[in-house]
Amino acid sequence: MRNHSLNKLEYRRVVETVVGYTSTYAGRRLAEELQPLTELRVIERRLRETEETRALLNKGGHPPLPSLEGMETVMALLGTGYVLTESDFGCLAQFARSCGQLRQYMASKGAEAPAVASYAASMYDLSKLKEEIEQCIDRGRILDTASAELHKIRKKIRVADERLQKKLEGLLSRHADILQDRLVSQRNGRYVLPVKKELRKRISGVVLDESSSGQTVFVEPSELAGLQMELSMLRAEEVREETQVLAQLTGFAESYAHELAVNVETTGHYDFLIAKAKWALAIGAAEVPMNEDGVIRLRQARHPFLTAKPVPLNIEVGGEYRSLLITGPNTGGKTVSLKTVGLLTLMAQSGLLVPASEGSTLAVFRSVEADIGDDQSMDASLSTFSAHMRNVIDILGVAGSRTLVLMDELATGTDPGEGVGLSIAVLEELYRRGSVVLATTHFNEIKEYARVTPGFRNARMAFDEETLRPLYRLDMGEAGNSYAFVIASKLGISPAIVERAKVIAGSLKQGRGDSPAAIPAALQSRMPAAAQRAETHKEKNAAEPGELPALEIGDVVFIPHLRKTGVVYRLHDERGNLIVQVQKEKITINHKRVRRYIEREKLYPGADYDMDIVFDTVENRKKRKLMGKRHVPGLSIELPPEDGQVSD
Repeated sequence: MRNHSLNKLEYRRVVETVVGYTSTYAGRRLAEELQPLTELRVIERRLRETEETRALLNKGGHPPLPSLEGMETVMALLGTGYVLTESDFGCLAQFARSCGQLRQYMASKGAEAPAVASYAASMYDLSKLKEEIEQCIDRGRILDTASAELHKIRKKIRVADERLQKKLEGLLSRHADILQDRLVSQRNGRYVLPVKKELRKRISGVVLDESSSGQTVFVEPSELAGLQMELSMLRAEEVREETQVLAQLTGFAESYAHELAVNVETTGHYDFLIAKAKWALAIGAAEVPMNEDGVIRLRQARHPFLTAKPVPLNIEVGGEYRSLLITGPNTGGKTVSLKTVGLLTLMAQSGLLVPASEGSTLAVFRSVEADIGDDQSMDASLSTFSAHMRNVIDILGVAGSRTLVLMDELATGTDPGEGVGLSIAVLEELYRRGSVVLATTHFNEIKEYARVTPGFRNARMAFDEETLRPLYRLDMGEAGNSYAFVIASKLGISPAIVERAKVIAGSLKQGRGDSPAAIPAALQSRMPAAAQRAETHKEKNAAEPGELPALEIGDVVFIPHLRKTGVVYRLHDERGNLIVQVQKEKITINHKRVRRYIEREKLYPGADYDMDIVFDTVENRKKRKLMGKRHVPGLSIELPPEDGQVSD
């Protein structure tokens, strides 16, 4: 999946959150490598493991997870020729001990958490390694019993040290009058007496140090030199023998390198599972069934990173319709809805439980693509529209039947008419490829397209017109408004300005050719091929039509054999022939060859709506207006021919 889309949906934040719940280096490494999977069986197994772990923690249980303290260093040093230290072996012994505890705990959980418990069954028994270490090292010190030679050397050291201490006591008594203090100290590991500098010559020996004031010198008496040399030699022998013990123990540990690696890896996996389960408990998440049919159905779903208390989302797409157009006011939650669906899909495909209620289901996609937010870049000289188009081009480069596409604010950043056309063309292409699409828009043309086109459906974010507060509730099957005029009025803008704005908005819509009748005709001319074939199939298989319901001027009719729609311009004559305007061309066709598609009353504001806006050109309407005011020499109106015949 593209990093661009993952970043847009805050997937990196998901990874960082799971990492924050880990407690071992191996678990942290697994969490950092977290990514969405695409194989259904693997995803279902990961979800089952996480759910079992969540259930264990929820009941108050907590696996005795080995800490892995110091184990990263130990595992890196094994086999390199480096001799492990007493501290390293302390970490090894603790790890071996806790592995046994974990295996024992999981063995008792086989019935309630079979998938989770199975990992512990693959761990190796390290009891012999633990016993060998404990026989040689205790609390960071090598024991006398670690080897016979070491036991012998340490016995000699104790005898030599006792003789030395007795000699020191005698010297302290005999030379008490020349000592600065009646105590013994060490310099470079050798015993010395603190002698007053002016009385230095009264004792035979070597000065090894001097105080900072210069008043005291530290003398090694000659009587101690032989004993101290003997003790130093014994200490050196002890170090050599201790090193030998550690080297032998290191070799023994290296023979368990494979078993240790497996147990470390398994511990990391348990840490990773516990981290996922802890986050699931924190956000009230649960296991959601997965499918490969592109069906997304979320009940009481919540975005995991909303700081305020999120309003649960109910949304559905897939099955009969694979494209959902979400409408409504700004700040109404449209973008959050897209992000919630996208992020929860990615979470589930990563083996993470999602915050949604029973009855929910999510689909497995090969890629989740998102065009959300403003990616304009001053450095790259990209406008908002150009940035959106770049994202759309990237999406079209990978989109297929197992792609979830999330597109925010269709048709923005450019001329509305052209933007609408591009947006619908992209939606058609994604529909043709079988992608599942969720998109948001403010444009009525796109809403109407979704309403009349098979495979598409509208939904709206609910809005309280009285309080001007979004309700963050998604109402399926209905198109919503942007509420610009309502919001402006409630905030105190002049009613006269609002009324004038409504007039201007209506004029602009007509001026760009988007009359209520022209819109569905234009949209249907771009109907996906699959939908057109379905309509033709219906027509061919229908019984021979008798008397059709009475048509009215302005009704939109579908002409199956042309795969186009048109607007009724003149009602049928005694022979049953209608005149229909199809893409600015007026053609004659028998009423049995058409089927009413959209009733006039659903398209025009009222019964007195001026149909010339639909049927006549802007130029002719201007001429009529001038001629109604005064005579204009040479001004004439050319009417298009109306006798074009459609052959059977």
